[in-house]
Amino acid sequence: MSTDSKLIFAEETPEEPKGEQLAPAKRPWKLLVVDDDEFVHKVTTMVLRDYRFEDRGLEIISAYSGEEGKTTLKENPDTALILLDVVMETPQAGLDMAAWIRDELGNNMVRIILRTGQPGEAPEQEVIFKYDINDYKEKAELTSQKLTTTVTAAIRSYRDLRTIERNREGLARIVTASPTIFKTQSMGDFASGVLTQLASTISHGDDSLMARASGLAATSQDGEFTVIASTGKYENMRDAPVHTIDDTSALAAIKQAITEKKSFFSPDAFVGYYKTVSGSESVIYLHGADRFRDNDQKLIEVFSSNISVAFDNIGLNQVITETQKELLFTLGEVVETRSSETANHVRRVAEYSYILGRSSGMSQDEAERLKLASPMHDVGKIGIPDAILLKPGKLTEDEFTLVKTHTTIGYDILKKSDRPIMRMAATVALEHHERWDGTGYPNGLKGKEIARVARITTLADIFDALGNTRVYKKAWLTSDILNYLEKHTGTIFDPTLVTLFMENLDQILEIKNRFTNEKE
Repeated sequence: MSTDSKLIFAEETPEEPKGEQLAPAKRPWKLLVVDDDEFVHKVTTMVLRDYRFEDRGLEIISAYSGEEGKTTLKENPDTALILLDVVMETPQAGLDMAAWIRDELGNNMVRIILRTGQPGEAPEQEVIFKYDINDYKEKAELTSQKLTTTVTAAIRSYRDLRTIERNREGLARIVTASPTIFKTQSMGDFASGVLTQLASTISHGDDSLMARASGLAATSQDGEFTVIASTGKYENMRDAPVHTIDDTSALAAIKQAITEKKSFFSPDAFVGYYKTVSGSESVIYLHGADRFRDNDQKLIEVFSSNISVAFDNIGLNQVITETQKELLFTLGEVVETRSSETANHVRRVAEYSYILGRSSGMSQDEAERLKLASPMHDVGKIGIPDAILLKPGKLTEDEFTLVKTHTTIGYDILKKSDRPIMRMAATVALEHHERWDGTGYPNGLKGKEIARVARITTLADIFDALGNTRVYKKAWLTSDILNYLEKHTGTIFDPTLVTLFMENLDQILEIKNRFTNEKE
């Protein structure tokens, strides 16, 4: 570069603006200087070394060619401003980099100021119209005062664009998150989702800020608030009473929300108070990594406005779910009791089926449905006469043929529903007497032709039936039952499920003992 192109500062008054002291928590604005002249870098650093804007200093990053500038910008995507020389390794290296930033990198946030010592190489009007840049300066016209003013204007523009983008991203997160967390079955899972989304909303896509956000959600249980979800520094507080929180400011804020029965913001925290139609109370506390800005508060207010409704819906959904469970278990127990079998049989089969379902790769939701569907496996027995169902001796061939129809009777009862649980229960009722080797009934299905939910229920049902007294037999010893399972692996039972059963035997036996029949 020629001497004429060097950065020169005209004389001016020595009075220069000085900002406030940098707060330790504030990250500096990033300024990328791309110029092949070392003198330009030194002078820029000297002039801007005390620069402050909105209590944030300036981190000056240097690159000495267009290609190096591209690499450096990739490594620092949060760069606010680029002071970009035009003529470097090629006569238009700076212009090429400006086009690359917008068109290939897709970075429309960073402000680009072209600086040139050879304006004839890149006429201002042509450059302004052709390239997406934000300012064009001849190096000779940039006094220290003008450089400071130019940098401030560019950073302010970058800040405003980021604010608009953060608001857009925050609203997008809310729209995206709402269908997911509002359909959650568990109150704890819902609260965890709320905390995650709130932290994400105020982090503006910055993982370091999100990692430093801490929060908890608590709900009243028997008059005492208990933590049902937590994150950050409160991560280990789940299931703990709220009054045990070792954070006086958080505890005071939560108590204030409960006492005043309203939500509020402090400078660096949000406390949400929610009361459901049923009268239960919930509190969400979120502590940010920094002071909440106005747009943060607005986003949180938008997001939290529907949380109370969601708490109501989830609470109602839990009541409905528990009612469904009771109805299904009760119906299953009625069938078992009618056939002189134990009421707890269906509960144990449900628990065993859940364990095997999860172990075999089912999702939480699918395994929960199986837990509710498996107790209905023998519902078709309501169509079998008592004289046959309660017969203590061996059944005749015709009687056994009639008993086998309980599979299709149960299927016909349940198949009419469109509910996923009932449809699964219909499959279980129809196929739970099919055998792995194809010799079962009613359709002689073989191997994986049999629905996995039915194969699981078969194993759970037979294990429990053998271990309990029936009108036609005495209870077997556990060791004899396990030998039976191993002996019939590959004939009656799916070999993979038997292996999983053995791997979870301790848990299964604990359930067997927990739901011991009263008459035994």
